[in-house]
Amino acid sequence: MHRWLPTALLALVLSPAAAAPDIDPRPDPLGYLRQALAVTCALEDLDAGVLGERLGGAGILDRKAFGAAGWRRRYRLGWGDELVLIRHAPDGLLRRFAVEYHQRQPDDALRPVATAIAGSDCRIFHGRLMRYDLEGHAVELELLGAGLAPSGASEPLNPPVPAGRDPGGVTVALFDSGLNYTLPTFSGRLARGRDGNALGYDFWELDARPFDNNPVGSAFFPVRHGSAVASVLIEEAPQVRLLPFRYPRPDMTRMADMVHGAFKTGARIVAMPMGSANRNDWTEFADAVRALSDHPYQMLFVVSAGDNGRNIDEEPVYPAALDLDNLLVVTSSDDLGRLAPGSNWGRESVDLMVPAEELRIVDFTGAPGRGSGSSFAVPRVAALAARLLAANPDWRAPELKAAILARAQPPPGDGHSPVRHGWLADPAKDAPR
Repeated sequence: MHRWLPTALLALVLSPAAAAPDIDPRPDPLGYLRQALAVTCALEDLDAGVLGERLGGAGILDRKAFGAAGWRRRYRLGWGDELVLIRHAPDGLLRRFAVEYHQRQPDDALRPVATAIAGSDCRIFHGRLMRYDLEGHAVELELLGAGLAPSGASEPLNPPVPAGRDPGGVTVALFDSGLNYTLPTFSGRLARGRDGNALGYDFWELDARPFDNNPVGSAFFPVRHGSAVASVLIEEAPQVRLLPFRYPRPDMTRMADMVHGAFKTGARIVAMPMGSANRNDWTEFADAVRALSDHPYQMLFVVSAGDNGRNIDEEPVYPAALDLDNLLVVTSSDDLGRLAPGSNWGRESVDLMVPAEELRIVDFTGAPGRGSGSSFAVPRVAALAARLLAANPDWRAPELKAAILARAQPPPGDGHSPVRHGWLADPAKDAPR
């Protein structure tokens, strides 16, 4: 979990759009998006009955308001496909309008196909087209320009893992949205078997390609979280042997398989910058961790406290709030030892604060960037754990956790700490001993 800073947009006054022609049923998706946007963009409310006729017999399935900022509508078209309309209009002033097309499959599943995005003038400035292989797996997002013209750019969704050799070092498993293992930054640090094949796994799609892709919020604009987190881990612990696991959002019972998979692959440290408010999501995870608690080489799990701006002793976030001895829960502070705005805390549930605001990262594309939040506290502490374990390979999880907690200090100022053990001023400069 982490925080994203929204891009500022200039508010422009919307001019009335010219009347658009009626839409014929079953057009090609891109053509339909163009016409649907022309019909709907300038309308403040889409509940009028005439709209169904102009959208090819569309019937509304659900609606959601974003307060004074806009709304989201989902329609079923006459031939079974679905259309999603999203209007961003803070204080009633249109800033952005998006249209998505989802295609009904023979098994009644919906497949996201394309999206178009217009500005305050209702002109399309960007779009995305989903490409699938013969087996129906999404393999690429084609990026479209103004008017949905091809731009020549694309983003992979499930590419093969490059060949390579095992780098050796301390094995750290990363439980997250996956990893862009095509980047040289990461491919050279992947844990591999004797045959050179990478040992990471995608527990979401159940294949050996744990590519960085979380489409829960939007299939067209997936969150790419794991790569940025991994870049901090590798920067602060170059000796890491990285084991990426993509978490199983469709079936969280598979978290037990992730735990056992990391253990069997030799991971001694697990970085977990993730969580949810639903305790039931974490039942199998907790059972699997407890089942391994007596093993001589049990794993240390470094877990984020979350970024909901709350005390998780009172309003729990999981797995951070679970009572597990080999969990080390961390949150973000600024460089002066003050709890970062929006970061969670708890004098019982959260162990450490770590400076994790505006950290230098490498993003999903390989470009430099900045990241903030408790997600980025996780790789800093996991990297410290990896350096300590490299210097003390016989340590078990309790010794490793104790050595990290012993480095904590009261925050500067009045020394009052919102977490259990205090503050790590700079884990990257902490020499192992």
